[in-house]
Amino acid sequence: MGDQSAAASGGVLTRRRFFEGLAAFGGVSLAMAGMDALGFGFSSAQAAPPKLEGDAKGTKVVVLGAGLAGMTAAYELTKAGYTVQVIEARGFAGGRCQTARKGFQHTDLNGNDQTCDFDEGLYINHGPWRIPYHHRSTLHYTKLFGVPLESFVNDNDAAYVYFEKGEGPLKGKPVRKGEIAADVRGYAAEMIAKAASKGQLDAPLTAADRDLFVAYMINEGRLSPTDLAYTGTEGRGFAVHPGAGVDPGPGKPSTPYSLADVLHSKAWQVLSSVTGYEQQRTMLQPVGGMDQIAKGFEKRVGALIRYSCVVEKIKQTDKGVKVTYVDKFGEQDTIEADYCVCTIPLSVLKNVDADFSKPFKAAMSGVAYAPVNKIGLQMKTRFWEENHFIYGGHIYNDMPGVGTITLPSTGWQGQKGVLLGYYAFGNEAVKVSMKNPADRAAFAVAAGQKVFPEYADNFETAFSFSWHLAQFNLGGWAEWSEDGRKDSYPVLCQPDGRIYLAGEHLSYLGGWQAGAIESAWQQIGRIHARVQAA
Repeated sequence: MGDQSAAASGGVLTRRRFFEGLAAFGGVSLAMAGMDALGFGFSSAQAAPPKLEGDAKGTKVVVLGAGLAGMTAAYELTKAGYTVQVIEARGFAGGRCQTARKGFQHTDLNGNDQTCDFDEGLYINHGPWRIPYHHRSTLHYTKLFGVPLESFVNDNDAAYVYFEKGEGPLKGKPVRKGEIAADVRGYAAEMIAKAASKGQLDAPLTAADRDLFVAYMINEGRLSPTDLAYTGTEGRGFAVHPGAGVDPGPGKPSTPYSLADVLHSKAWQVLSSVTGYEQQRTMLQPVGGMDQIAKGFEKRVGALIRYSCVVEKIKQTDKGVKVTYVDKFGEQDTIEADYCVCTIPLSVLKNVDADFSKPFKAAMSGVAYAPVNKIGLQMKTRFWEENHFIYGGHIYNDMPGVGTITLPSTGWQGQKGVLLGYYAFGNEAVKVSMKNPADRAAFAVAAGQKVFPEYADNFETAFSFSWHLAQFNLGGWAEWSEDGRKDSYPVLCQPDGRIYLAGEHLSYLGGWQAGAIESAWQQIGRIHARVQAA
């Protein structure tokens, strides 16, 4: 329902086009079909790891990568009696499950060297940062390891919507999401109710059905029962808040934006009657940072991990696997095992000298990895709470390279806070990542200043991360095409000799920690079945 649609109808946005536009952006059936076509998954398929019953028979397994997939495999295999050794390229465990806090260091492939200097207790989850309630595999380990959780506010009607590319008086103006939601629903309900009351709907309705439907629309849109007009609702907020006595007393309700202004602002594009299944309005996060999950694993399998060891070669025979790596001192070493669980991202693995079969090597090239940027901005005051009364949630916008600005869901009413200054994917993320860290921060602050007048004055320090510039990731997550899912994905899900791949890239929960965990569960189950059958 963009400019072309308006032009096609002589610049007039008809009711039919309005309803079609709402359906296009919020239609459940369309969203479901689109997610299926793109290979996006829904809830976790498993709630607990496989039961590895029977003797491990002295089997040795080498695990490549100490991310959540690798540590899941190591933890469960060790419990079942396997001898496990983990090889990790970084000096710490967790893979993409990282949290930047004071002292955290990172050098990207462009040579940008950063050391996080946030105040003690402040942090940014520059990797995964939220957990849906139905990712039962992730929640299995947070409960098992005693990792405390708190709410992550994934949607907030008090947060702002800021659109520069729309038209009319709302263009380039921060507007409360709840105001837009109330007005769009109110006007939509008004038009539907008026049409229904006159019997102008296509579907046949009895008189009783019609009266009930109109009553529903009155309730849905907070309409006047007499003339079915939408004139605002208490839920969208107040111009003068109610209080004590007679002044302010009942307060003064806010005035709705006009229907034309709401539509032409394009701010309604952020609305959905039903949120995406993996984007629940309230989600979960570990208290103190997402890396608390990684630390929970590390407490249990850390002794099995050889850190700062970069894999150079993976070779195998009918009887075993041999992995050659270089340690932090530049010394080359090898490890031999009966089987290998390899969790190295395919973007990195395809550059490793490995004697995979030709079909396996070809399949590894069937997936791309997403360029992804994040930046944490430390602010000297929590002005979004103090002045704007926004506690958590996202600032939706259409500023190139910014994606989403997100306010922290922890530390409420404290003195300082770290917010997510941008979270962008694709080509726009690549452009911003080419800047040095200082310029990235300046870019993020300039964007936020358009929404909050206090932004620049409160900014203190920043930490940015570009996953496509991270040496041992080369991308945020795997992005499978429809053909890739059909042709390459099934090949990689099966072992290549004695080598089994695992990670978020081998799941339909791409980019989520649950995908990494459940992929590992599936592969260790296959290894154990093979050992038992031998």
